[in-house]
Amino acid sequence: MQPANESRQDEGIQGSDLLMIASLFPLLYGVIFIGLLWQAFRVMGKGFRAASSPIHEPKDRTGRVTVHPELLDSEGRITEEDLLTVRFSGDEESPPDAHGTSTE
Repeated sequence: MQPANESRQDEGIQGSDLLMIASLFPLLYGVIFIGLLWQAFRVMGKGFRAASSPIHEPKDRTGRVTVHPELLDSEGRITEEDLLTVRFSGDEESPPDAHGTSTE
């Protein structure tokens, strides 16, 4: 028959294993902290570089003026039809041509 003390050590994690795992937590914490600190400085550096650089006008990715496809007719030309516009009650600007519009 085995003493109760020996069978308990065979079943689970031994005391030396717990001590080794507990000693790894500060090391793991430090590595993660350094990694997050490095990432934070990278992100802040990008922000500072973007704030200090001159503002460029956005360029069209094709180099040509692009038109929304729904404004083109079957021939590929811009339509001459009246477009439906929506005006919300909070708009302060006046419509460009209040007398020339028609409601059909």
